[in-house]
Amino acid sequence: MQPIGPVNALYPMPTTLVGTMVKGKPNFLAVAHVGILNHGHPQYLSIGLHKSHYSNAGIHANRTFSICLPSANLMVETDYCGIMTGKKTDKAALFDVFYGELETAPMIRECPLNMEMKLHDVLAFEAHEIFVGELVQTYAADDVHRNGVVDIQRLQPLLFDMASKKYWALGETLGACWGAGKALKRKGANIESGT
Repeated sequence: MQPIGPVNALYPMPTTLVGTMVKGKPNFLAVAHVGILNHGHPQYLSIGLHKSHYSNAGIHANRTFSICLPSANLMVETDYCGIMTGKKTDKAALFDVFYGELETAPMIRECPLNMEMKLHDVLAFEAHEIFVGELVQTYAADDVHRNGVVDIQRLQPLLFDMASKKYWALGETLGACWGAGKALKRKGANIESGT
């Protein structure tokens, strides 16, 4: 093993489209810096945005935002939302926009999964802001969930990798969480005793 410096190697990450209302109009920004902060109710998620982004003002003003998950087939539109600014471009015109319980968190019908967020907190860093949102509601297309459980294969999320500067697609299923390691668990006594 060789040290390579303080390199963030958590990629790939799901690429999302964050929806905000800025000056009374919907706007979308491509964001891969999204985090899950807890597993319970209420559920909190975070997004990290550079302070220069047009969307930040809308989150501060309305105290709401959305996190929309595009499928891999929306790569071109998603990338466009990441390279264009809402200051000069109506990116919402690309999509069929809808609203849910929160009236200031625009979402995208073409995205098979959309989450409405109510702003809980803002962590300010020198150049970035971390917006922590409380999940209010999730909207899923009929073909990507069964009884409220999202099928990641059907969702086909668009993945972002900073190192290669490429988008990736989901691969094959490898095994069951909290199940794949059970064989080692059963052998645990032998491992601990060194036999």
